[in-house]
Amino acid sequence: MLPHYIIKGESRPNTIYIINVGYHESMAKSSVHFILKGQSDYKDLAPVFKDIMQNVLENADQVPEEEEFTMILHLNLDDLEQNRKPEGYIRKARVRIVFPLDRKEFFVQSYSPKVVNLGKIKEDVSAILNNASISFDVTEDDDIKFDLKG
Repeated sequence: MLPHYIIKGESRPNTIYIINVGYHESMAKSSVHFILKGQSDYKDLAPVFKDIMQNVLENADQVPEEEEFTMILHLNLDDLEQNRKPEGYIRKARVRIVFPLDRKEFFVQSYSPKVVNLGKIKEDVSAILNNASISFDVTEDDDIKFDLKG
């Protein structure tokens, strides 16, 4: 089912309006989760994070100017190199890389009605992580509730 809001009419008390927030039905996934397993940790992502970030942004057709990309990359790398959860500094985007507070994982979340091919992102990022010998599992959508105001 598509995300929607239910609004009760004030001028017509027995009327309920269902407002579709604009996601297309063919958008089967809204997030792809990469869960670090075993000894794999944030510091292991540091050497490949540039490739992950570049791939995600290219697949979403939203690569920023070189100066902004470098700044975002270094803000995240500073934390990863210290084996800390990064802030995930991609803010104004159709997709975002999110690092949850309560577990060793990151996920790519689609915030846009424009269809972003998360299947391709899943495939590409999995290959990057496998080539770096990082142990992980992948799940999709994982019952995460998103802020649709994005």
